[in-house]
Amino acid sequence: MAIRLRLPQASPVTSTLLAINVLIWLGQISPVGYLFTNQMFFAPLFAPWEPWRMLTAGFVHDWSSPWHILLNSYAIWIFGRQLEPMVGKVRFLVLYLTSIIGGSVAVLWLSDPQTPVVGASGALFGLMGAYFIIIRTMGGNSSTIFGLIAINLAMGFFVSGISWEGHLGGLITGLAIALIYSKTRKPSQKSMQLISLTAVWGALALLTVLRINQWV
Repeated sequence: MAIRLRLPQASPVTSTLLAINVLIWLGQISPVGYLFTNQMFFAPLFAPWEPWRMLTAGFVHDWSSPWHILLNSYAIWIFGRQLEPMVGKVRFLVLYLTSIIGGSVAVLWLSDPQTPVVGASGALFGLMGAYFIIIRTMGGNSSTIFGLIAINLAMGFFVSGISWEGHLGGLITGLAIALIYSKTRKPSQKSMQLISLTAVWGALALLTVLRINQWV
């Protein structure tokens, strides 16, 4: 059963997030760019002392070329303009930010502790995962988005310089968040939705603490 996608509607959160990414990237390529990049990138060894980097890394990109931010921004724009009107501004923001954290948690567990990562790819994969769940929930044909996810996820294993760990973590987080949204759509289920989201945040926090405790 095919469904008709909504025409893109106003998506102020998506636009704002992309504007922040662009402004930060412009800061990165400025004469004082190191103040942005050095303070915002994430490497697992920073987690015990500067855990905020697990979020800020999703807002900095490769400063040596515009392609990283351009490709991420374009894809986020495409999926954000579809998802934000579907789930609402606040839920979309929660999905986006939590997917960044989920990507960083996967990097924390699976990546070289000294390897720095940057980019909004964790958020992007979270959006793609959420879009997959929502299309399935609506009874639509999800084969196209499934193929897109599979191709992009596989690229992380074969193309150097791509953090497949961050992609995988963002994807799993996006799938989980969207599944919660799809199962708690009724107004009477708002409390259950909040409890479920809190459980996801708690799980991410617990995984972070467990990994850090293995080092200290």
